[in-house]
This record gives sequence, C-alpha cells and structure tokens, in this order.
Amino acid sequence: QVQVVESGGGLVQPGGSLRLSCAAAGIRFDRNTMAWYRQAPGKERELVATITSSTRTNYADSVKGRFTISRDNSKNTVYLQMNSLKPEDTALYYCTIYPPSTGSYGQGTQVTVSS
Repeated sequence: QVQVVESGGGLVQPGGSLRLSCAAAGIRFDRNTMAWYRQAPGKERELVATITSSTRTNYADSVKGRFTISRDNSKNTVYLQMNSLKPEDTALYYCTIYPPSTGSYGQGTQVTVSS
C-alpha cells in the first residue's frame, strides 16, 4: 500500500513562495502518476497538479503559471514549487498517487498565505 509524507508548508505573505515535498513508499514510484490536491476550510478537495511517469504535467487553471510540479525518481519524491502565492491558496495540501485510491493520501501539509 502506498504511503506518502508531505512537508514544506508554512505561513507566507502574499506574493511569497514555498516548496512542498512528498516522499512516497510502497509503490514503484517511477511508474506512477503523482498528484497534489488541496482542501480549504469549508470547500471540497481539489486537484492542483499531476505529473506522469514521463514527467508530463497538468495544472488547475487557478495555479497555472505560478505552481510547478516535479519529481525525483531517485528519491521517490514529488515536489510542488509555489510562487506568487495568494490568500486563496491557503489550504491543506495533500500528495497522492493518481488516480487516488483508498488510503493513498498523506496527512497533508498546511499552507497559509496571509499578511
């Protein structure tokens, strides 16, 4: 069963940057599409970005041009570089295989964008 651990969240001012990391285990990481989701208080969980085994990427319209997803197969890790952060990016960010399966999400890492 896949196990993921997210890290790198924190409090940042509008316009700032953060890089999230997600370490995965229990899967053939290099063969799996990975994804970042986020969930803001009172809202449904939404897909932020995906990256395939061949490093093809896809982004939600709300983050295009600001966020970059990448992966390092030698470290079984996927990253989310977030630039030009906005208050509406405030959420709990989750990593998972894609498509998600039961129990594939981690505990998440909190990102708060506020002045």
